[in-house]
Amino acid sequence: MPTATLGTVVLDCPDPRALAAFYAGLLGGTADGDDEWITLTPATGAALAFQRAPGHVAPAWPSGDRSQQFHLDLTVPDLDSAEREALALGAKVLDAEDRERGFRVYADPAGHPFCLCRD
Repeated sequence: MPTATLGTVVLDCPDPRALAAFYAGLLGGTADGDDEWITLTPATGAALAFQRAPGHVAPAWPSGDRSQQFHLDLTVPDLDSAEREALALGAKVLDAEDRERGFRVYADPAGHPFCLCRD
């Protein structure tokens, strides 16, 4: 029997509302909270929360200078369509040149790396 279950993944960021809106655009769901903490409850999957972190420094990927520490893998049915949507919402491309690979790497507007992964 496990000791714990995963409840919420929390991302530090300079603007919780803006980052919650970005992920709500990708994942759907509802966001609730205040200027310090927003929780996004998607239709499926674990909740994401966004916590204001004054002085937030975005990770550097793939550099070890400011380690990414973790990233989110978001499963999508169509990589090209999901990429267009992510970029329109404000994502930045980190590694998406290999179009034959089953994943592409981006940064969210606060600089956290995430992957769009073919379902």
